[in-house]
Amino acid sequence: MSAGACLWFTGLSGSGKTTTAEALLPMLEQRGRTVTMLDGDVVRTHLSRGLGFSREDRDENVRRVGYVAAEIVRHGGLVVCALVSPYRATRDEVRAMVDAAGGPGSFIEIHVDTPLEEVIARDVKGLYAAGTKQMTGLSDPYEPPLTPELTLETVERTVAQNAQQVLDYLVGRGLL
Repeated sequence: MSAGACLWFTGLSGSGKTTTAEALLPMLEQRGRTVTMLDGDVVRTHLSRGLGFSREDRDENVRRVGYVAAEIVRHGGLVVCALVSPYRATRDEVRAMVDAAGGPGSFIEIHVDTPLEEVIARDVKGLYAAGTKQMTGLSDPYEPPLTPELTLETVERTVAQNAQQVLDYLVGRGLL
């Protein structure tokens, strides 16, 4: 059985987490891995319906996704999670949960590092323009990872380059 792993994409809304993860999926599948994708927007519709955007609700949403990811990893699966997951402490809780399920190093934190000015300029979902209450990066903090396994820069690099960087990392780690 293949080793399980969780690729946890974190960054501001509109940073390119989901776009990069979706570009990576076929690359992983071409290498023979079955992949589960847990996208923040989809999860909020199905797994976390009813949760708001208070700190407590955001943390609960991240923990729920972390629990599901840990179960997938426990059974040797590869899971790609793309969530804002704004608070460092909660991401660290999820890291501990996933590493307990799959062994140390099973949680791979990927910081999609896009400056606030850039995500506001992109604003694909219209969230920044709408002045959404408790908007991460504006009225609510985003705590970037201190030591992520990977940092993807999205202003000077393309989605394809970033997906390839993640793939190269996984190959280097022997996960593919």
